[in-house]
Amino acid sequence: MKKAIIIGAGIAGIASAVRLAVRGYAVEVFEANSFAGGKLSEFVLPAGEFSSQIPFYPSTPQPLNPSTHYRFDAGPSLFTMPEYVEDLFRLAGKKPEVHFEYLALDTICKYFYEDGTILHAYRDTQKFAQEVATQTTEKAETVLKFLRESKRKYDLTNEVFLQNSLHKLRNYFTWATVRGILGMPRLQVFTTMHKANARTFGDQRIVQLFNRYATYNGSNPYETPATLNIIPHLEFGIGAFFPKGGMYQITQSLVRLAENLGVQFHYNTKVQEILIEGKKAVGIKIGKDETHKADIIVSNMDIVGTYKKLLPALPAPKRLLEQPKSSSAIIFYWGIKKAFPALELHNIFFSANYEAEFKHIFQDKNLYEDNTVYINISSKESPTDAPEGCENWFVMINAPNNIGQDWDALIGQARQNIIQKLSRLLKTDIAPLIECEAILDPRSIESRTSSSQGALYGNSSNNKWAAFLRHANFSSRIKGLYFCGGSVHPGGGIPLSLLSAKIACDCIE
Repeated sequence: MKKAIIIGAGIAGIASAVRLAVRGYAVEVFEANSFAGGKLSEFVLPAGEFSSQIPFYPSTPQPLNPSTHYRFDAGPSLFTMPEYVEDLFRLAGKKPEVHFEYLALDTICKYFYEDGTILHAYRDTQKFAQEVATQTTEKAETVLKFLRESKRKYDLTNEVFLQNSLHKLRNYFTWATVRGILGMPRLQVFTTMHKANARTFGDQRIVQLFNRYATYNGSNPYETPATLNIIPHLEFGIGAFFPKGGMYQITQSLVRLAENLGVQFHYNTKVQEILIEGKKAVGIKIGKDETHKADIIVSNMDIVGTYKKLLPALPAPKRLLEQPKSSSAIIFYWGIKKAFPALELHNIFFSANYEAEFKHIFQDKNLYEDNTVYINISSKESPTDAPEGCENWFVMINAPNNIGQDWDALIGQARQNIIQKLSRLLKTDIAPLIECEAILDPRSIESRTSSSQGALYGNSSNNKWAAFLRHANFSSRIKGLYFCGGSVHPGGGIPLSLLSAKIACDCIE
């Protein structure tokens, strides 16, 4: 039986393990942390605990006292494209609905503007368009036309850019590729997302709403190509969902699936080096002299760290690795001892000057005084995540990646600004309601998940050729070496990370 080793138990690493186990490989996963999931993990905080960083819990479940504890999903909070998770169960001959349950959201997000405007982004596009027409000066048909165009862009790019390797010549000789090339003018590669949206919408509030989708892969809407206007279709055309039990259920369900297929997980086990003999990857080194041999090596580690730490003797592709990184984030996990009926599962409190905010993040590499604030409250759908009458707030702002800024000072100022903003817009003093807190920032994202510079999505997509400037899912120089995860093709986020596993395993075939 052939053996495969996966380095890293992030969501792409777990998915790769499932796919290879289904194909008959003996699979072992080596994870430096004590838990699986990478960014897609969870933790619990008791009331009264305030910490400068989120805790590193072991892989065993933590006790949760519903009357005093708050449960938080540490990382991604938006779930789209559930079929990519379900596909893994079907590959293994399982019924997805038996092992992984989720519900569709009727309200995708609730938007709050500084001028007092409040918008509900309903999944029903007719209802959403009417909401926009009622609350702003934008016409409903303009919104519907934009969403139809978003679907057309998605249909043109999905199979070409997302489902297959861009680094295999054979993939360019398909009808889907020809159709994608013919549809290039429609993709608006040579204009920015903001310029395209500003030409489409007359109301700046709706321009800002759709500009926000650049942040879904850590990019700047004033620089990234308008091709990324495919992203709204994922929510409005396909839907936004919530896994029963929280986002960490994605990780847990897939780990159980992998283990049932015979995959072995080794936690607290840091890989030191990928072993190369000739031009073939033959195994890994752990510690000073412990080695494990394998026919296939798949690295789920950030591609920069893979080359710099695990492949020290292999010349790194500098042009690819030195591409500008995506944005990062600062996240405050707050236990709030009050319920807010006005809030939904997903909430956005917009900055009054979006362009200035992005200039600070991407050009000045610091934080704007008026941040756009995202709040996710999983207890809205999973009540046991917070004590009765309370809520667990995942409060995030976009931040620059880590180049050595004074993060402690930036975090302190951001916390103050966020509390003032939320208190004003919610007409409630938030500060005394915070009864526990933990913080995740670009430094801890980098150390916890080996993400270069704490970037959430690897390279940024601000360059019009960014899709072609991500590292391939395989090594063209070392046989048997493959790559998956958010830092390689096709990109970051749960759906694309799962697709990276598919593409990597297809390359192995």
